[in-house]
Amino acid sequence: MNDPFTFELIAQDEQTGARAGVLHTPHGAIETPVFMPVGTQATVKTLDQGDLVEAQAQIILGNAYHLYLRPGHELIDRAGGLHAFMSWQRPILTDSGGFQVFSLGDLNTISEEGVRFQSHLDGSHHLFSPEKVMEIEHSLGADIIMAFDECTPYPCEREYAQRSMEMTLRWAERCRVRHQQLSEERCHRPPQALFGILQGSIYPDLRQKCARALVDMDLPGYAIGGLAVGEPREDMIEVISSTTQHLPVHKPRYLMGVGLPHDLIEAVGHGVDMFDCVVPTRNARNGTAFTRNGRLRLKNARHAEDDAPIEEGCSCKTCMHYSRAYLRHLFQTGEFLGLHLATFHNIFFFQQLMQDARQAIIEGHFAQWQRDFLASYRDE
Repeated sequence: MNDPFTFELIAQDEQTGARAGVLHTPHGAIETPVFMPVGTQATVKTLDQGDLVEAQAQIILGNAYHLYLRPGHELIDRAGGLHAFMSWQRPILTDSGGFQVFSLGDLNTISEEGVRFQSHLDGSHHLFSPEKVMEIEHSLGADIIMAFDECTPYPCEREYAQRSMEMTLRWAERCRVRHQQLSEERCHRPPQALFGILQGSIYPDLRQKCARALVDMDLPGYAIGGLAVGEPREDMIEVISSTTQHLPVHKPRYLMGVGLPHDLIEAVGHGVDMFDCVVPTRNARNGTAFTRNGRLRLKNARHAEDDAPIEEGCSCKTCMHYSRAYLRHLFQTGEFLGLHLATFHNIFFFQQLMQDARQAIIEGHFAQWQRDFLASYRDE
């Protein structure tokens, strides 16, 4: 039987670490580099599934923590899994919920067993162990599922970062074992790929040690976690650069939670294949659109009579049909359509950005394309 999860490299840039590839899953092929819109609660806010297809989203992300609490992973399992429940037939990745659990702060207790926490919804008590998280993610049925990890806070002392990283590795092995058991028990359902998560804070040697140990587990893919949590940008880029060098060439690399356009393009240059973040959707709901030149704040008074689209040359439905003046009016009056149109543009923009990067890699001029993009983009 052929492996339903294969990653094939199509091209590699000669001057940088950038790669173009195809990740095959049971619900379709994903061209990389790829940006995954975040659908935490089985929905990308303000968009329906048809919008996501029109915006060219190849894969979306759901969250095990939120879906476990509401409506419940067992309910989704009975509905036929997340694909059937939300009527989305393209690939899905579910995060383990580790970041959400650890962000609860005083409401959680971490031990070797796992994390005991109180629900942010009703205060009820729960335990997330590696085994429990695998059971939740198997019930949800996403194509790609993430191992349970401790998301190391920033700043933290090296000693804490090392203990945290070592526990993440032990949890990853427990996830691997339980995932294998569940895959055999639930062989009537489409197979799922378990990705490991690298931790180690901003300490390169800890990141490298974590990478080597996870690679020894021979997982289908690897994620770089614990970044974009307050560390200086230069530290984040250094961790990405040094970590990808220790990951297998023929397996996908996923950078979790990093989503500003210039950071994405920097990371593509260091060999990252997959990204997710709430940046495009959250900014859109606050009236900020992304363009090749940087952010556009639609609520600004200077757009009151601006008949230009968000970005000239953009072929999304928002830019094809609506002006900045009209979008500003929608935000000023609190109309839901404004949130929808801005979100659609931002998701389309992020998809197009990844497609353009991929094309530049394939055509052999990514390094110049990257320089040109970073020179024109201003994150202000």
